[in-house]
Amino acid sequence: MSTNRRQFIKFVIGGSIAAGCPKDFSFVSAETSPPPQVDSEDNRICHKVRDGEDFPVPAASARHDLVIVGGGISGLTAAYLLRQHDLLLLEKEPHWGGNAYLMDYKGSPYATGTAFIWSGDSAYPFAKEIGLEPLLVNNWDGTIVNGEFVPDTWGDGLDKLPYAASVRESFKKFRKEVLAIDLEKREKELYETPASELMKNYAPEVKQWWDAYGPSNWGAVSDETPVAKIVEEFGFFAGDKRQDIRYTWPGGNGAISQRLSEILQTNSSQRMILSATTVRVVPRANQVDVTYLHNGEPITVAAKTVIMATPKFITWRIVQGIPDEQRNAMHAIRYVPYPVVNLIFDRPVFEKGYDTWCPGNTFTDFVVADWVVRNQPGYRQKYNILTCYTPLKEQDRYHLLTDQGTQEVAGRVLADFQKLFPGSNVDPIEVHIYRRGHPMYMCTPGLFTKVQPITRRPMDRVFFANTDSEGPESTTSGAIDAAQRAVKQAIHRLEEKPTPNQAAIAG
Repeated sequence: MSTNRRQFIKFVIGGSIAAGCPKDFSFVSAETSPPPQVDSEDNRICHKVRDGEDFPVPAASARHDLVIVGGGISGLTAAYLLRQHDLLLLEKEPHWGGNAYLMDYKGSPYATGTAFIWSGDSAYPFAKEIGLEPLLVNNWDGTIVNGEFVPDTWGDGLDKLPYAASVRESFKKFRKEVLAIDLEKREKELYETPASELMKNYAPEVKQWWDAYGPSNWGAVSDETPVAKIVEEFGFFAGDKRQDIRYTWPGGNGAISQRLSEILQTNSSQRMILSATTVRVVPRANQVDVTYLHNGEPITVAAKTVIMATPKFITWRIVQGIPDEQRNAMHAIRYVPYPVVNLIFDRPVFEKGYDTWCPGNTFTDFVVADWVVRNQPGYRQKYNILTCYTPLKEQDRYHLLTDQGTQEVAGRVLADFQKLFPGSNVDPIEVHIYRRGHPMYMCTPGLFTKVQPITRRPMDRVFFANTDSEGPESTTSGAIDAAQRAVKQAIHRLEEKPTPNQAAIAG
């Protein structure tokens, strides 16, 4: 794409920069001078927390039964389940939702993060409970290779992959041999074995495919992924009894966080505070003191119990008194930077599949934003919005520190997309990039079996939620599961019940 063409495309930058600092939205045109700046809160607060700086701690000005720190899916779910209690919900961003945040372009919703749920997950009945009807995806993932779209890659598509015959046979061999692995018998072993041991037996193109799939779904390429995660995931979409039971909404799982915030704000808006950055959580004998910054002012509240629905890289920095083993386990979790780029077209550009994989590009895959409603009676598409998932390597996080670096990431995504297949070299009317510095934890060997069980151990009055508490993969269902467990623990503590078997309430 030439500079003359690019200067007419509007780039929009939103989201948090490194360290999870709050950011507002700013509309930024490419090729402007001076370089575009994002209107946002100052990130020095987050960096000071990271660097261990002390903050003023005023006396408690209010008391609550519960304080929930973090307003993503996990924190919102906990607040919903506890809505009849005296609670306070604190969120550092200027909006609710965390990694499940729905945005809108002139009436057309699109996702900035988590995309879908499975019918067997806890998110499915929970979505129905809060009044959302899940919409069936009903489309196996395709792949774009060498300019060709191959539908149902790991089904009928194996015979249509535009590779040499020997490479296609390697894909088939992978499918046969991985499906034969007995995960139930070998789960612990395989969750501690890197998938590099598995991939060495197949063509490099097989590894390249998984090196796109893994970072998009659990933050890690195959060399850093446990074998078990690949075996487990593969069974969903390549097994003999496979059935696409994924569900979503326009805007992805941001529909869940949006609905939760609407329900809570109906009766509890005064107990929900946005742009409130928690900087200190201090457990004491009969209460927990929580200090947060709001409008530049430090405020402390006291609570009988606290649920930390925050990522563990934040949690271990602000909660005092975490046992060394637990703190070290929290510190051991790794997170990838994960911007999401939405290409907004005013004409149909791609509508052949819901989620399409693009190995070898700066983005891993892209989703058609209105896939589940495009065929509904009376629906008329205004914009073809394609959500490009763009996980970065840990060492490339610095690209998101500046507006110029962020815009360059989006520009590379657009350039790669426009080379994908015949007809893709179309200019979007806008390019939206939502940047997150540490949103997804990496599923590395030992995380699920050794690290997470330690990180979620309850303290006396402090309990731990967030999706990084549950399961090998960061999911909306994991966030809900973590909230349900932490809520159970918090209520148990509020009722002052004896705890002869702490494991029984640990979930």
